[in-house]
Amino acid sequence: QVQLVESGGGLVQPGGSLRLSCAASGSDFSMYAMGWRREAPGKQRELVARISSGGIENYADSVKGRFTISRDNAKKTVYLQMNNLKPEDTAVYYCTQNSGSAYFSSVKYWGQGTQVTVSS
Repeated sequence: QVQLVESGGGLVQPGGSLRLSCAASGSDFSMYAMGWRREAPGKQRELVARISSGGIENYADSVKGRFTISRDNAKKTVYLQMNNLKPEDTAVYYCTQNSGSAYFSSVKYWGQGTQVTVSS
């Protein structure tokens, strides 16, 4: 069983930045694609960004050019750098680990989520 623990959420003003981190347990972190999803109040959970085991990145159109996903296999950690945040980015952000190495493989594990609130 893999555990994913997110950190780095909080309250930020519009135009500000946050960096989310997700630390994973388990010994095979480098073999699997990782990702971030979010769920805003009253909306369905949606993809934010994902990264393959080899570092290929994929983003939702709504965050392209503002968010960057990265991974550090030695630390078994995936990051989400969020810049130029907008009120519509307010959501609970979940870290995910996929069932395979490709970023389009299915999600197998979820973290508990971290709240990001963008408000003045």
